[in-house]
Amino acid sequence: MRDPFVLAVPSGGFVLFGTTDENLWGGPATGFDCWTSDDLVTWDGPFPAFRPPAGFWADTQFWAPEVVAHGGRYVMLATFASTDPAAGPRGVQVLVSDQPTGPFLPWSEGPVTPRDVPCLDGTLFVDDDGVPWLVYSRGAEGAPGGPPGITDGEMYALRLADDLAAPAGSPVLLFRASAAAWSKPLWFPEGVEPPEQLNLGKDPLFTDGPCLLRTEGGALHMLWSSFGEEGYAIGVATSPDGEVTGPWHQRDEPLWARNGGHGMVFTDPAGGRHLVFHWPNDTPHERVVMVDVEVSDDGVRLLGDPTGA
Repeated sequence: MRDPFVLAVPSGGFVLFGTTDENLWGGPATGFDCWTSDDLVTWDGPFPAFRPPAGFWADTQFWAPEVVAHGGRYVMLATFASTDPAAGPRGVQVLVSDQPTGPFLPWSEGPVTPRDVPCLDGTLFVDDDGVPWLVYSRGAEGAPGGPPGITDGEMYALRLADDLAAPAGSPVLLFRASAAAWSKPLWFPEGVEPPEQLNLGKDPLFTDGPCLLRTEGGALHMLWSSFGEEGYAIGVATSPDGEVTGPWHQRDEPLWARNGGHGMVFTDPAGGRHLVFHWPNDTPHERVVMVDVEVSDDGVRLLGDPTGA
């Protein structure tokens, strides 16, 4: 599993989502599954959370499902792409369900992200005024059959309509990958080539997997992923005033540096906060790991090493 996401259900228990298609980079997509647990140790599943309905616009690269309770329903934000260039580039679509495990059905008319550039990894943030924002990445990947991707990945915030079905403004650039001193160009081990379906440019810097955390003092932290000296990594950026539009200040060192990433933090009923991410970043060996974290105005601190490495 890549891109794990854990939902703590208000009525009790947890639901785990993630990217699990066998041919995740460019093969035919199946959908999203989920697993359930009462204790974060023993998991039941998989259960089908989403299967594309007839006529669905996308058929590949089903990535990074996130599910949150919002407006009396459960909302899934997920990345989709099509092998048909006429369908437009990869984007983030909104789906809904009455149950945390689905089945989820399309809610927005295709992606809510801009339809002229490839986008991915959307997360929902509701500000103090109740305004919903989609924070998402324009990573280094190019659209299938189009020009190569950009060389400096970007992170954006996009205001959504109250019902989440459409954008309600223009994207706001938050930062580029090069803003973080630890972010390095994508590299692969000797003898390993990047998947052709990603359509990468030369020596790209990535932005992936945003997750926003509000602190008691009102600051806003963002976990996000790029590549560092030791492979895929998780960094932290901070908006001291708590505004989703920033300005965002990057931490000098990644929170997690060793070939794992796309992390998110959830809170259990006792108030404990846990970071989950996939490690290692080597297909098909990715697994879900979890570690306790401490979140304060000063930043995010790991309280252990989930890999034992």
